[in-house]
Amino acid sequence: MTTPAAKLGYAPRNALNADALKAAIAARSRTRGDNEAVRAWLLNHFYRHVVANFEPARPIESIDDARDALGDASVPAWVHARFGTPRKVACDDPAHVVWVDPNAPQLLMLEARLVEFLESRTGTSLDGKLDRINCPQALALWEKEHARIATRLERGWRESQPDALVEWLSTPNGRFVELRPDGALLRAEMAFETYVMRHCLGQFADRQALTGGYGERYAEAIEAKRLRLFSFRDMQGQPHITISLIVRAGGKPEVDQVKGKQNRPPIARYVDDLLACLNALDTNDETPPDCVAIGIVRTELDWRRIEDVTDAASQARLIGLYPQLFVRLATPTPAVEWLVAARQPELLRGRQTARSPSVRYAVRDGAPGSEAAFCTEGVSWPGLDAAEVQALQAARTLS
Repeated sequence: MTTPAAKLGYAPRNALNADALKAAIAARSRTRGDNEAVRAWLLNHFYRHVVANFEPARPIESIDDARDALGDASVPAWVHARFGTPRKVACDDPAHVVWVDPNAPQLLMLEARLVEFLESRTGTSLDGKLDRINCPQALALWEKEHARIATRLERGWRESQPDALVEWLSTPNGRFVELRPDGALLRAEMAFETYVMRHCLGQFADRQALTGGYGERYAEAIEAKRLRLFSFRDMQGQPHITISLIVRAGGKPEVDQVKGKQNRPPIARYVDDLLACLNALDTNDETPPDCVAIGIVRTELDWRRIEDVTDAASQARLIGLYPQLFVRLATPTPAVEWLVAARQPELLRGRQTARSPSVRYAVRDGAPGSEAAFCTEGVSWPGLDAAEVQALQAARTLS
């Protein structure tokens, strides 16, 4: 344990084998390949901490204790001076003397923990300023950081692991990766995806064992290769889109879900990246509701934005399935306008006017008894000439 003084810095203590301690720390640092800043910190602050604060340490209270600890090595002159002279009053007692095993398991574990801390500061605001942080302060920061990680783990957080992923497609804004179905890291990667994206795909009932809950159902389907899971990661490796794909035996895969963060549609910035991925996957002709919400559809040719669907057959098929998307068509064909006029004419009014004169006439708003109720607006109607229109108008007036 450390003394109260050691909590703030380094306690007054001497190490009988100080040189051996420093040499062992330096040798391990060279073997690991630590950079110069890390090695300098270890040989300064970590070494001083081991000498001053590390436990367990063997107390040295006599020359005999020193000889027993040092073995064949000679006892330093300062030790003879220290223990060969009667002690003065307590207030003048010199610092304690200890012997520390340079390869004690607790020491090696502590050193590894601190090297992890130092390496994690590379590229941060503390880079180049490590010498200002003493060892107890570094240990306090490490404890605080890992307490925060433990809390996040309880909430389902995991770190992304490259070995859990297969590169699929690079795009201007990032890359699509597939989660490996047969790896031990699948569930942890699912938990990472869900923690960042805030959806249920990797939400396990037991967040430590990664079992149960929504995550179990999805994990089992992926492991059985009934489902494929893709993630769009930006240049920093952060997820922005999650795609699940149903595997169809003997046929093309089917898009199941496409989720942005918090189960919302992906942001507009990444729609082109998403289209590139879906077209590379060569899916079947089904368009799930998630894609409709985004404003993209599967045509007979490819995936594209609804605004880019221009041929009559594709438009008719699209609006037949999703009439609400009519308002997003840039140039609807007359056939599609008639289809909408028959099913949901209010959608035509939402566009202010139909492109086809005949459709405009059919869905016009005319006040009862007004001339507009029979006005053809320049539209040629088979079997209805001007005289017949006048007759209808007259009949309407008399009634």
